[in-house]
Order: sequence, then structure tokens, then C-alpha cells
Amino acid sequence: MAKRSSLSIRIVEGKNLPAKDITGSSDPYCIVKVDNEPIIRTATVWKTLCPFWGEDYQVHLPPTFHTVAFYVMDEDALSRDDVIGKVCLTRDALASHPKGFSGWTHLVEVDPNEEVQGEIHLRLEVVPGVHASRLRCAVLEARDLAPKDRNGASDPFVRVHYNGRTQETSVVKKSCYPRWNETFDFELEKGASEALLVEAWDWDLVSRNDFLGKVAVNVQRLCSAQQEEGWFRLQPDQSKSRQGKGNLGSLQLEVRLRDETVLPSVCYQPLVQLLCQEVKLGTQGPGRLIPVIEETTSAECRQEVATTLLKLFLGQGLAKDFLDLLFQLELGRTSEA
Repeated sequence: MAKRSSLSIRIVEGKNLPAKDITGSSDPYCIVKVDNEPIIRTATVWKTLCPFWGEDYQVHLPPTFHTVAFYVMDEDALSRDDVIGKVCLTRDALASHPKGFSGWTHLVEVDPNEEVQGEIHLRLEVVPGVHASRLRCAVLEARDLAPKDRNGASDPFVRVHYNGRTQETSVVKKSCYPRWNETFDFELEKGASEALLVEAWDWDLVSRNDFLGKVAVNVQRLCSAQQEEGWFRLQPDQSKSRQGKGNLGSLQLEVRLRDETVLPSVCYQPLVQLLCQEVKLGTQGPGRLIPVIEETTSAECRQEVATTLLKLFLGQGLAKDFLDLLFQLELGRTSEA
């Protein structure tokens, strides 16, 4: 039994956006990212601070996704597009609104230290010693790191901090899926409450290194378990105080999350056979298909249901029969009217 999440998104409009161009206006568009992966780009609305998009999207996602972020951008023809601000909705926040999230929300500043993605594979263990135990951290690999360089990749390395010491891995050039397999040991003090901090960075030759994310490991819990290995999701750095940059405007959104359970195809066979029989009989049959669709669906999703049924009957070789049935039923209604 498979599960998936369905996300209905309507990007309505923006208001009071800041001017990014010398003309005193902006050319805004929106990008939607799921766990920092771009999935949607709206049209650009030229020369306005109050754009209207009114664009609707339906996307299917794995149920394990964490966040959906809406970035408002200013398009520039000659230079890199400017980031105006963003709205970030967590999966838990969306799940707390069964009827969907709808309304205006303020744009917030995009902090590079919060734009992280990916996971890191660590093996942690407490190694007993004659005089004192040691904390051993093996940095194995990482996946889906944020690309920070112009070539669409990063040059990642890892810093491990504990008990006043810092150790670093080697740099893996041009990769968002680096492998290190490097191990570091630290002296472990009894009763120590300090966390082991693992940070991923993008190495740069000329400019400052870019932050890729971090993981804080609870050492007390590790001492109880003695060892732990797995993939750890990289977290943003929210320790630095953020300075406000004034009003960045607002974005009106309508977002609804649906969790769906997809059964094995064999479970749907009786229903498929019933639907096919209804179409084969045409107007001579009991005529239950269309009334059931009308009673169980809203006007907004009826077209989507009809499209899904058409794909089903196309696979069964009954697409023409289905369309003929719809035509005959609609013709009958017109005659009655």
C-alpha cells in the first residue's frame, strides 16, 4: 500500500512589494520549492508592485516532504534576478488546516544560512578507553546538498566541533553527493552536556565559504545508546539575529494538503470492470455512472475526474464509447430542456 500527498496550490496575488528596479517598480514572479527543489514558476507580471497571477497547480509529492516555500522574485533582463522575499509553510502547518490554508501572509527576508537542503550520513559511537572514553564521528557521505556555485554544484567539506576542538574533512570538488569516509575522535568528558556539532560547508577560493547546513547530535543520548548510524537531515543556522529590512509586501495564497493512500492495482479491478460494463452498455444500461460522478464531486474537480476516467477507458479501449455515452446523455438533457 503506497501513500502520497497531493497539494492544491493557488497563487493569487501580491501587494505592497518593494521596488527593485530603477524605474521605481518591479517585475515579479513566483517560484515554488518543495524541500528547496523548484517545482513551479509563475508568469512574470511586468512593472507593478501589486501583481495578480491567479494561477492554479496540482502536484503530487511523497508524504515525507518537509516544507513548501514560495519565493517572490524580480526578473531582470541583464543581471541576476532579485529575491524579494518568501513565504514558507511546513507540512505540519498545512496538515493543521484540513480545509486548506487561505489568506494573506507577509513575505520574510531570505537568509542564505536558512536556505539548506539535503542529508548527511554519520556513524557515531562511544569508544571505551583505559583512562577516558572517546567520541568517534565517522563522516561518510552526503546527498542532495544545495548547489552554491555557478556550475550548479558545490565543493563541500565538513567541520566537526566538540569540546573546544574542530576537525575538518577534505574538500570534494564539484559535487552535491560527496563521499568522505573520514573518522574523527574527541575526548569524551563524563557528564558532558555539550552537543556534537557537524556542519557542512561549500569551499570557495576567493569569497567566503557558504553554509550548507548542520546537525547537532545529543551526546548524552549517544552515551546511553553507545552507537548510532543513519542519515541526518541538515538544519539551517538560526543562531544569528536577523535584521529586518522593512516591509517586503504580502502574498495571497490558497494551499490545501491531501494525504492519499494508493492501493495495489488489483484492488481496483472490480471497480474498473463495473465502469467498463457501464460504458459498454451505453444508454441501454442502468445509467448510474454519470449521476454518481455528479453527486460525489464538486463542479471544480469534475473536469479532473472526467480526464482521469478518459485515461482509464483509453487503456481499456473504450475511450470512444465513453465519449459517445457522454454525448448521448448531454443530447438527451438538451432535448428534455
